[in-house]
Amino acid sequence: MRKLASGIGVLALLAIAVVGVSMSAFTVHQTQQAIVFQFGDPREVITDPGLHWKLPWQSVRYVEGRVLNLDPAAEEIVDKDKNRLVVDVISRFVIQDPLLFVQSFGSESNAEPRLAQLVSKAMRDVFAVETLKSVLSDQRSAIMLRIRTVANKESTRFGISFVDLRVRRADLPKVNAEAIYQSMQTERERDARELRAEGQEAAITIRAAADRERVELVAKAQQRSQELKGEGDGEAIRIYADAFGQDPEFFAFYRSMEAYRNALGSDGTTFVLSPDSDFFRFFENQSGSPKR
Repeated sequence: MRKLASGIGVLALLAIAVVGVSMSAFTVHQTQQAIVFQFGDPREVITDPGLHWKLPWQSVRYVEGRVLNLDPAAEEIVDKDKNRLVVDVISRFVIQDPLLFVQSFGSESNAEPRLAQLVSKAMRDVFAVETLKSVLSDQRSAIMLRIRTVANKESTRFGISFVDLRVRRADLPKVNAEAIYQSMQTERERDARELRAEGQEAAITIRAAADRERVELVAKAQQRSQELKGEGDGEAIRIYADAFGQDPEFFAFYRSMEAYRNALGSDGTTFVLSPDSDFFRFFENQSGSPKR
C-alpha cells in the first residue's frame, strides 16, 4: 500500500509539473509581439520570436507585428484655393510599442477609427496650404511625405508608426468639377481667339511687307530695264552712226530694207503711193539712184 501511495504521489507531482510547464511556456510567432501581464499589470514586452517562459498565473496578450493596412473612406477636404476635393487615401502602419498600443486602443479594431481620424486631420492640415495643381503635379510625392510626417507626430503617442501613406485619388466633387471644366473651356476658347487674332494681324503685316518688297523689286527691275534699254539704244545709235559714216549708201539701203520689212510684213497691208515715190527707189536699181 505504501508503495502504491508513493507511486500515485509521484504521478501527481509529475502531472502538476507538466501542467505547470504547459502553463509557463508559450511561443511567439515571427509575425507577432507579446505582452506578459500579471493580474492586469504589464510585466514584459516580447518582440523576439521563439519559445518563452512566464509564471503560471501570468497571462499573455499577442499583438500584430506585421505591417497593417488602414483604408479609410474617401472624404471631402478644402485646399488652399478653397476648392473642395474628394480625397481617397490608403496608409500602412506598424505597431512599434505593443504596450502603448494596447493601453491606447485595447485592440486593432478599436484603433482603426481613431487612426483614420488622425490621418484625416493630417491631410486637412497639409492640403490647407496646397493647391489642386500641386497635388496633381510631380510635387505629389513630397506632399504625401509631409502628410505622413504630420501623422507620425501624432501617432507616436499611440505606439504606432506610419511607414507608407498614399493618395489614390484626389478629384473635385462632380458639381465643382463641371463648373471648373466650363471655366477652363471658356478660358481656352478666349486664348484661342486671341491667338487667332494675333496670327491674322501677323499675317496682314507679313503680306503688307511682302507686297511692299515686291513693288520695290519690280520698280528697281523696271528702272534697270530702262537703263539697259537706254544703254542698248545708245549703243545701237552709235553703231548706226559709225556704219553711216563708213558707207552712207549701204546704210541708206539697210534702212530702206528695214522699212520695207516693217511696212510690208503684215497681211492685208495696202499702200497707195506714187510709183515715183522715193520709198520705192531701191526697187528700180540696187544703188537707189533715180533713173535718168
